[in-house]
Amino acid sequence: MSVKLLIADDEDIIRNGIGKYVKLHTDRFEKIFLAENGQEAIDLMLKHHPDIMLLDVQMPLKTGIDVMREAKQAGLEPITVILSGYDEFKYAQQALKLGARDYVLKPVRSSDILEMLLSFADEIEEPEGEVREKNEGISHAVALAKEYIEENYYESLTLQQVAEQAAISPGYLSTLFNQELGIGIIDYQNQVRISHACIYLQQNYFKTYEIAYKIGFNDEKYFSKVFKKVMGVTPSEYKKGKRS
Repeated sequence: MSVKLLIADDEDIIRNGIGKYVKLHTDRFEKIFLAENGQEAIDLMLKHHPDIMLLDVQMPLKTGIDVMREAKQAGLEPITVILSGYDEFKYAQQALKLGARDYVLKPVRSSDILEMLLSFADEIEEPEGEVREKNEGISHAVALAKEYIEENYYESLTLQQVAEQAAISPGYLSTLFNQELGIGIIDYQNQVRISHACIYLQQNYFKTYEIAYKIGFNDEKYFSKVFKKVMGVTPSEYKKGKRS
């Protein structure tokens, strides 16, 4: 499967610079579409259905948030990263609610962007056989539950919601999940959340309370408690350890 990428930024040096860098260093992307404003991004998105979108949050005509809303209304689900020169949490909140995978503050290095894009391309191109292999040894219902949790880890999921996706009763799913994975559904979701928190802490873009919200915790103290339970250290200790 070939991957299509849309880069939208009104700053020529960023838009063209990232586009050229990606083309120079990889052939993983079948098409790379460039947009200099939000409306052009929407037009290209609706026409070409990109798999990945890299969007500036503030552009002429339409914002990156507007582009994401248009994608959602059109039933499109590209992996989306928001670029911003604004260190304002309200933008991150809006982007995350619309399903953005990440919110990256400028200035950014093209090499870092490429690494992130290639990771997403791997995710998109992962053969179905490899997905099956990862879930080998567990029931179809548990595999469905796992997948749903991993895709919606930042939501306040209930056992009922997950069970509906797995097409079995909540009680039976809870029993199966524990038997086959040795962990409860809530604890599994927390593990997934904390794995994402570790990535954000390494990036050093967000404050602890912002990361907590980003991965689905409304309370920073509770997030720190869960983080320490999973990782054995607090978020700040983890961050210091990665810096040293």
